[in-house]
Amino acid sequence: MNILKSIFIIFLLTCSVAINAQNSEFRKITQNAFTTGEKLTFEINYGFVNAGTAVMEIDPVLQTINGRKCYDIRFTVNSSGSFDWVYKVRDFYRTYVDKEALFPWRFEQHIKEGNYQRDFEAIFDQENLKAKTYTGENEPKKFEGEYDIPQYTQDAMSAFYYFRTLDFSKMKEGDITLLQNFYKDKTYPLKVKYYGKETIEVPAGEFRCVKLEPLVEEGGLFKSEGSILVWLTDDDRKMPVKVKTKVVIGSIDADLSSYSGLAGPLNSKK
Repeated sequence: MNILKSIFIIFLLTCSVAINAQNSEFRKITQNAFTTGEKLTFEINYGFVNAGTAVMEIDPVLQTINGRKCYDIRFTVNSSGSFDWVYKVRDFYRTYVDKEALFPWRFEQHIKEGNYQRDFEAIFDQENLKAKTYTGENEPKKFEGEYDIPQYTQDAMSAFYYFRTLDFSKMKEGDITLLQNFYKDKTYPLKVKYYGKETIEVPAGEFRCVKLEPLVEEGGLFKSEGSILVWLTDDDRKMPVKVKTKVVIGSIDADLSSYSGLAGPLNSKK
């Protein structure tokens, strides 16, 4: 009964954006959607039952990988004590995202869901367009393979933060943005449909938002049934506020409960 996973699929938007190379130099993206020290906490609810908590945070200190400054971004999901008997979740994700080019150099995934456990790591060579993957919890980890990747390929988490830098102001209702992702050993496509604007109230407050729906093609990491809706603040922060996922009976909601360390003011908050 893997219902918790469905509600935070959008937080794990595994995608990449193909952009033409500019000689041998990496792109430089100027953005003010997020910065070091940002922390977002979400309540996960199944009907009137609190199912768990999800936390997305950027370490206050930049890391250096391959001589380049990187955001150290972490995502943690834990089911609540009262929900553990239904489906226990202890998941942890981590990515190191290039500060200027907004692509990952390294991605880690540590999943403990019910009786299932998986530890996965991808090392990205963004210069030679290769990804090396490993599995296993302890060192030395098992080498799985080396794969070709598109330029500026993203991982599960870096893709979501890159998506927050896009300009939705010029989109019309029904517009679709095509993204791609690398996971395990393949690159998967992802379409995100824009539904316009809507005001949403969550424990953290009331916000004017843009409404989106991720449509994952069959065969990708997550199969879409057209049932995931996402709301981001309609301002420069594009902060995630709410995710709603339909399940067999009812729906699961992830609602923003607190935030701190933002890159600037939330002009969308009412």
